[in-house]
Amino acid sequence: MKSILIVLALASVLAAADKPAADKPRVTREALAGVEKSTDGAIRSWDVTDPVDLLGFTRAVYLPGYGVVFTTEVNLVVTMMTPMSPPLTGQKLVQLKEKKRQRLTFVRNWMRQALIDAGGSLDQVPPGERIVYAMTLFYQYFEDHSGMPNQIVIEAPRQALADFKAGRIDREKLDAAITAWEI
Repeated sequence: MKSILIVLALASVLAAADKPAADKPRVTREALAGVEKSTDGAIRSWDVTDPVDLLGFTRAVYLPGYGVVFTTEVNLVVTMMTPMSPPLTGQKLVQLKEKKRQRLTFVRNWMRQALIDAGGSLDQVPPGERIVYAMTLFYQYFEDHSGMPNQIVIEAPRQALADFKAGRIDREKLDAAITAWEI
């Protein structure tokens, strides 16, 4: 009987240890939804005369102990496919690839600014956790996307983003805290 009580006591201590402390910030769904919507709106307004194709909505997930991850998928150049229009070939495909390549510089810079903005607005994310943006780039089956990224990921500690927003660090220190890679 005594061993059962010890096991129960130990189990309750372990269960309590797994529960988040009441004083830890909690990232709300509303806060994430606000950044998701502003991200989608910004992507739609990149170039109204030659828009990108936002494929679905930006989604965010909060991972306690890690941070917030935003994901979105875009086609950098709208390529309409209908039964009446054959796939692009030859010089048109080369032009399409070059246009997408040119837009990549803009996308990388935009993602960096979106990261800074999200880090400045998501005060509920603990300073030691991260803010991440992952953008998947869509290609049609007939496109040559050799040498082009399929995904761009950029991340930074929320503390560095908050420090930059508050003027406690300069752009050089922020840039040192940001990690970006392409797959």
